[in-house]
Amino acid sequence: MPKKSTNMSGLICLTTESIWFDKNRYDEAEKRFYEGVNGPTTQQQQQAKGRQQKRRHRNSSSHAGDHELVSRMKSLELENQTLHKVVVEMRAALQKLESRVTVLEKSPAPAAIPAAKAAPVKQVKVENGDDDDDIDLFGSDEEDEEAERIKQERLEAYAAKKAKKPALIAKSSILLDVKPWDDETDMAKLEQCVRSVQMDGLLWGASKLVPVGYGIKKLQINCVVEDDKVGTDILEEEITKFEDYVQSVDVAAFNKI
Repeated sequence: MPKKSTNMSGLICLTTESIWFDKNRYDEAEKRFYEGVNGPTTQQQQQAKGRQQKRRHRNSSSHAGDHELVSRMKSLELENQTLHKVVVEMRAALQKLESRVTVLEKSPAPAAIPAAKAAPVKQVKVENGDDDDDIDLFGSDEEDEEAERIKQERLEAYAAKKAKKPALIAKSSILLDVKPWDDETDMAKLEQCVRSVQMDGLLWGASKLVPVGYGIKKLQINCVVEDDKVGTDILEEEITKFEDYVQSVDVAAFNKI
């Protein structure tokens, strides 16, 4: 009985004590005490180094960002200076142009070309004689016939001279677009068919293949024609006869020579 009462009193004492339940707090305090005496442990040193490296990395990245920002600001300043120079040059050119326009507007209009002076009219003096015998009625008719004959000879000579000169032939340069049916059309055979069209006043020139799309190419060919002999309608009609190869013909360019 006395031993049992002793155990009960010990348990009662433990319930009133809080040191066992606060063991973690005491262990942490003991650890801090020894660290203060002996210095931090290896793990804590590594953690401290890691924190220092992070601080250095943040500082270096901030310095790099500042350097990049400064370089960008310098480039923007250079661009601004260049644009300022361009604006100044454009303003100077505009002022010169305005001054020239002002001078041209103030300058007087060119003097009109004086009209050609009229040819002096030859005055023929007619002397009226007192005697009627001085008037030759038949002689005036002979002079008129002679003047008419000379005039006729000159007209015939002029006509003969003009007939000897070669007549000016009006010509035109035409650029045609000849389109095939599809990408399987033999373009060499198509060009051969186009060049086989021959007529008086037609001369074929250079040609090339121009891509249209989806693998299809059109034939672009040049020709020179005499306007009085060959027209675009005749060319289109003759070329479209090769219906196995040619889908359509268009006039891409037309220039007078």
